[in-house]
Amino acid sequence: MKIADMSIMEIRAYVDGLEEIPRQLLDELLADRRKGVVAIGRQLEAQIARQEQEKARWLAMTQYERHFREQGKKLVFGIDEVGRGPLAGPVVACAVALPEDFYLPGLNDSKKVPPALRHAFYEVIMREALKVGIGAVPAERIDEINILEATREAMKLAISNAGGVPDICLIDAVHIPDLPYEQHAIVGGDGKSISIAAASIVAKVTRDQLMAEYARIHPEYGFDKHAGYATEEHLRALAVHGPCSIHRRSFGGVKEWIGE
Repeated sequence: MKIADMSIMEIRAYVDGLEEIPRQLLDELLADRRKGVVAIGRQLEAQIARQEQEKARWLAMTQYERHFREQGKKLVFGIDEVGRGPLAGPVVACAVALPEDFYLPGLNDSKKVPPALRHAFYEVIMREALKVGIGAVPAERIDEINILEATREAMKLAISNAGGVPDICLIDAVHIPDLPYEQHAIVGGDGKSISIAAASIVAKVTRDQLMAEYARIHPEYGFDKHAGYATEEHLRALAVHGPCSIHRRSFGGVKEWIGE
């Protein structure tokens, strides 16, 4: 049946059932005399443009994975952390190895992904990843060795907990001096590598879940709302209640209240 012989409702149902929109069909829709049909064509044209843009972005974000696989490195780990800046709670790192044919449109640095979509991505990554490992270093250890060393420690734990021997570790900005595997630090890696982006999603969701649990133990601080960051609400709670067991006592904003 030709587009000209179909009603607008029939056209909508027809195009909704197609996995790909042929250029010829799009041209017919845009050339139709009916405004409703032309509107469908323009919507599809915009949808195709967005898909092509996402494919191009994805291609750019797989450049490191493709480069190292071409060198024969099959198991590529992406490593990222969440929680270096908060006043409370652990720093959490994740190591992820993705299949070579993995495709998840919209995957990006966790800070650029809305919470609902972030959780949906988390489920896909946990289901489809070849390897996933989590490493968490608590506040008392952060106070003992400083946040940078705690971050490195969390990353090493994540790699160890992922299992397997990585051929290359792609790490967001951080170099780990004593890591027994080849590593490549990428500044802004969570926006440049799908493996690191996936690790950032898993680390963020995991840490948020941990902070929600701490909120039930210490409800007066509202950890489920700010995840331990220095919001006005959090600073007011510190002024009233002082630090609790998961606060980082070496951090400004907390240490001022020790002994108060």
